[in-house]
Amino acid sequence: MFETSSESPAPVRVVSEAIKDYIDRLGPIWIEGEISELNERSGGMAFMRLRDTSADMSISVMCYKTVLASVQPLPANARVVIYAKPSWFTKNGSLTLSAKEIRQVGVGELLARLEALKEKLALEGLFSADRKIALPRLPRRVGLICGRNTDAEKDVVENARRRWPSVQFEIREVAVQGAAAVVEVSAALSELEANPEVDVIIITRGGGSFEDLLPFSDESLVRLAASCTTPIVSAIGHEKDSPLLDLVADYRASTPTDAAKRVVPDIAQEISDIEKIRDRMFRRLVSTIDYELNQIAQLRNRTVMKDPSVMVTSRRDEIKGWRDRSIRGFASLLEIEKKELKGVKAHLRSLSPQSTMDRGYAVVQLEDGSIVRDASKAKVGTHLRIRVAKGETRATVNE
Repeated sequence: MFETSSESPAPVRVVSEAIKDYIDRLGPIWIEGEISELNERSGGMAFMRLRDTSADMSISVMCYKTVLASVQPLPANARVVIYAKPSWFTKNGSLTLSAKEIRQVGVGELLARLEALKEKLALEGLFSADRKIALPRLPRRVGLICGRNTDAEKDVVENARRRWPSVQFEIREVAVQGAAAVVEVSAALSELEANPEVDVIIITRGGGSFEDLLPFSDESLVRLAASCTTPIVSAIGHEKDSPLLDLVADYRASTPTDAAKRVVPDIAQEISDIEKIRDRMFRRLVSTIDYELNQIAQLRNRTVMKDPSVMVTSRRDEIKGWRDRSIRGFASLLEIEKKELKGVKAHLRSLSPQSTMDRGYAVVQLEDGSIVRDASKAKVGTHLRIRVAKGETRATVNE
């Protein structure tokens, strides 16, 4: 490479030729993309633009018509693999690929790639039910990603408003097939995800061929949908169609109409449910009131409610009965205790010294009160006290 400065700049031709020398040293490569433009010119040359299937990028490709004829006829937006060598044209400073071989990517190969991607994402857990987010009961605003002026858009909007007339939409019309689909759908999804007023996002398009629906199985789009925190409803194609976006979405709708029915409730059904609940509450309230009125009526029919004095008189008679029973019980108990006491007194009396003296015995005591039990202890001249049944007398020992 040569050195340059503001005082010694390099001419355009020198720079362009230097780039050509560098690119010419590059070898041929295999590259895959979609043919978005094709122009066959006189002179045996054909020019096309090869677009990336997931990003807004493209590159020019030229080849001989004989090379292109080997794969013709090609459908619109055909996905191809080309073997080409980069070339730099010094005259206009443009880069192009000179194709030496072109192969159309068949459906079988695409299916195999799709199945491999599906297994890869499944192993990462992107399709797990644990990652699914519940759809809101009544979203403030519904994000809608759809094609431009399509039946799918009309189906979603009209059916949703028929069910809930005040539903609000944030609509993004984008390309839903072809090379631009992945880029535009991804940009719209990111924009709606960032909108705090959008509570659910519907991604929809009508039916189409397998190739038409391939953008909705693109790995970058699927991973973007998996990273969203706003619930996503996928309504792509018909019931039999199943792009990978269906597997990562929080709800897979069979049709755009099904998606509309899933994101908003039916106002007629809601009103009917409210009426049923109100009727049940009214019947329950009436039943409760009737029960309480019946209880009050039963209370009012009680004797005590008709004549409150019954509360006193009934208790008075009851208390009188208790008092009489208490008096009789106490008198009976007292009589028993009297008889028992009389028996004890008789028994004690029979054992007392007084009873002995009543039978003729006497008690002889000295002056100090001690009882004389041995006659020899009473000497002559000893004063004695003799107690008999009735009273006592004194005596002196003479002999």
